Amino acid sequence: MSFTVFLGNLPTWVTADDIKQWLAAEDLVADAVKVIRNHETQESKGFAFVEAPTADEMQSIIRRFDRAPLEDRLLRANPAQPPKGKEVRGPAAAAPGARAIPPRPDRKKRGGKPRDQSQRSAFAAELAKVL
Repeated sequence: MSFTVFLGNLPTWVTADDIKQWLAAEDLVADAVKVIRNHETQESKGFAFVEAPTADEMQSIIRRFDRAPLEDRLLRANPAQPPKGKEVRGPAAAAPGARAIPPRPDRKKRGGKPRDQSQRSAFAAELAKVL
């Protein structure tokens, strides 16, 4: 089970190391900290995810950082939610509230195999004659 905290309304200068230092200063424990960045510019998007080892630790992190002042803003901390509109496939679909999507056996994967020549269109056949 995942105990992930969404930490939002962060200034763009905040790094994962900053968050780890804040947690250590409060005697809070996190398994991992990930600041979400713009893929192209690498600038922080203003939020991060903190993975806590237990539900109690997750709640302690939320209590400490939710509505905590930083510069001219108030931080937001709450349990992370799965992205909206995303549907889960495979074993993760067994999670409560997750919507499972069965595999589609009717779809065939196209590997590096050549196509059957009989499946070519009439246009392709005529083009082959000209070339």
